[in-house]
Amino acid sequence: MRYIQVEHAGALYGSVTIPGSKNSSLALLAAACLADDVVTLEGVPDIEDLKPIAGIADHIGLAMRRLDNGDMELDPRYIHGAALDPGKASAYRASYYFVGALLAKFGRVTLGYPGGDDFKSRPFEQHIKAFEAMGAKATMHDDHYIVEAAELRGADIYFDMVTSGATINAMLAAVRARGRTNLYHASVDPEVVDTAALLSQLGARIYGAGTDHIRIEGVPYLNGGRHTVIPDRLVAGSYLMAAGITGGRVTVNEVIPEHLGSCVAKLREVGLGIEVGDGYITADGSGTIRATRIRAAMYPGFATDLQQPMTALLLMARGKSIVTDKVFPHRFNHVGQLRRLGADIEQRKESAFIRGGRPLTGDWVHATDVRAGMCLVLAGLAAEGRTRITGVEHLERGYGDLIGTFRSLGARISLGDQEDEAVYRGLGGL
Repeated sequence: MRYIQVEHAGALYGSVTIPGSKNSSLALLAAACLADDVVTLEGVPDIEDLKPIAGIADHIGLAMRRLDNGDMELDPRYIHGAALDPGKASAYRASYYFVGALLAKFGRVTLGYPGGDDFKSRPFEQHIKAFEAMGAKATMHDDHYIVEAAELRGADIYFDMVTSGATINAMLAAVRARGRTNLYHASVDPEVVDTAALLSQLGARIYGAGTDHIRIEGVPYLNGGRHTVIPDRLVAGSYLMAAGITGGRVTVNEVIPEHLGSCVAKLREVGLGIEVGDGYITADGSGTIRATRIRAAMYPGFATDLQQPMTALLLMARGKSIVTDKVFPHRFNHVGQLRRLGADIEQRKESAFIRGGRPLTGDWVHATDVRAGMCLVLAGLAAEGRTRITGVEHLERGYGDLIGTFRSLGARISLGDQEDEAVYRGLGGL
């Protein structure tokens, strides 16, 4: 059983270069299938979520390789089919982008159900709604589903909720559909804009990305091209919070500060000193952390992916804080784990109620998803003694060299491996 060990080491100081966005990369890698020539992506992070994509690519004939300079090169010219292995596709959530990317070319896509973090209420039905509006038929089976269409036709699509994944998937399908597609109530996330930027670079005709109405004029083919992935705002926000938790000073470089507007506003509100410059943000946590209320929302609101790391920061604030997440109301598995460290925190429905200022003590805890893992690492930085975090694979899905990065800031953090049945039972059998 692998685990990450974190020991209290005082204030963190230094700078971090932020990699390309995980969520954006997952969409861009699938989007390359729409092209008719080689696509090169700069800034794709080196994370575990790329392994199932590489397996899918190999299965369907998409040539995918990491160049010596770190760029990712994708050659879609020899893709020979769109029947994706259900096991590979179910290994991560964003596999559904391959439906939008392959449907126009092949007319039929077979895929396993989305995997990844289980938050129960992810709006997968909005993807199916979009495909059906463009003339496709979806058939659901026990371990896979099939989407097929003799021809994709442009349509007016009104999403029932704001969803980044469905917006991107509908956009992918519409790029090579016949006629015009209008997406209403569309997501305005930076990852949507980034995907539209790549597709436009390849010759797609997309207008309004970044607004709630996106118009796509279908084209018969796309060229190859080069694109740079936007920096990961969620990784950046987590490292800024580390400065507050430890009372240190951390700079995140190669970021787009506008993408972190709501996060930066909340960090200032709770007492961090924030300096924003051209491509960097510095957080100074030497002041007193104050209690506050957080309500997760779709972009440009406070990101649901940051509510868990922010919860760790609010454990440092004397007084009562409330964190509410109605975007993914089941995203609170970290609450019970924080209590193992001594946190005074309680979940009621879609909210966590925090009485901060209590000392934390290291213990064994388990990460159930990517951001819960970061939350526990951050809490471990403030806890006395040793905190050991299992579920390492979740952190590896979203953060490249997490241990090396934290060490560069002065953290005492390492990777361990132990077979211990007593620990396993103590964590509820994982």
